[in-house]
Amino acid sequence: MDQTGEKTGQPARTEINELGEFGLIDRLTEDIQLKQASSVKGIGDDGAVIKYDNKAVVVSTDMLVEGIHFDLTYNPLKHLGYKAVVVNLSDIYAMNAIPEQITVSIAISSRFSVEALEEFYAGIKAACKAYQVDLVGGDTSSSQKGFIISVTAIGSAEVSDVVYRNTAAVGDLVCVSGDLGAAYMGLQLLEREKSVYLEHPEVQPDLEGQSYIVGRQLKPEARQDIIAIFRELGIKPTAMIDISDGLSSEINHICHQSSVGCTLLEQQVPIAKETYDMALKFNIDPITCALSGGEDYELLFTIHPSEREKVADHPDITLIGAIEAEDKGITLLTKGGNRHTITSLGWNALKS
Repeated sequence: MDQTGEKTGQPARTEINELGEFGLIDRLTEDIQLKQASSVKGIGDDGAVIKYDNKAVVVSTDMLVEGIHFDLTYNPLKHLGYKAVVVNLSDIYAMNAIPEQITVSIAISSRFSVEALEEFYAGIKAACKAYQVDLVGGDTSSSQKGFIISVTAIGSAEVSDVVYRNTAAVGDLVCVSGDLGAAYMGLQLLEREKSVYLEHPEVQPDLEGQSYIVGRQLKPEARQDIIAIFRELGIKPTAMIDISDGLSSEINHICHQSSVGCTLLEQQVPIAKETYDMALKFNIDPITCALSGGEDYELLFTIHPSEREKVADHPDITLIGAIEAEDKGITLLTKGGNRHTITSLGWNALKS
């Protein structure tokens, strides 16, 4: 059976209409156990009940649409379930908050079997376990074609700890977690092999041992560790955003909403060797992968200049620039000493 439940010599698939909506929900969520103290009531009633005491509640929702955000030719359903959760948790961490609950709603066509959805939910449950969040609700519906996923993440933070995009100030230092561009190059590799497969179905995919960049595309991780590092170092970012649409798009969000400019240093932007080498193989400038690729789910943030030494030698954080006056513009200083305006070249779902 393939990932949508089509027969490939395996036992017969279970059609969703054999269970009905409520039977399907019961089967997919039968082993869900609530772990968070704030989760009072989860799946099984008209609504979830969540209780927070004297804290700010942070809520984020993302939608993933087949053919726009993912391709089931090379996205295993378990990985897709995991990623659908992670991309939402990343938004909560980007507010300097801790996610505690999620809801998951899906719309599915008749080509999906119960077994296929169980595989998808196995990924959701794995993400919930890894990040200690509770699945407390959701919905299922029919789709004329394709697979549509909507996940809402709910978290909390002390009111004084919440970080926004619009609070960067002139003189702040620009930092980023991890490395950038890997997910984009993983996508390029997967798309290349998909093209080969469509022309020659008998040919096995050749991912060239590139588990790092492929993994960054298919099974990304949210940077919950960076939030813990902030606590350990005694840092509260002055502004923060997660990198879902590429560095160029995200730095523009921070600068425009904070009414500031900035200079980023090309030589400081962290790019993994695997990403760099594969970019050259595809005849792509590696910095383009970092600026425009997206789906890295790293954290881009600014800090007060007095906190430079706290992050200067940290292995998971890189200083890549500085915030300047708005009239200085949003620019990239290249390795050759040239200055270029950074426009929002990141991925845009509305233009896909």
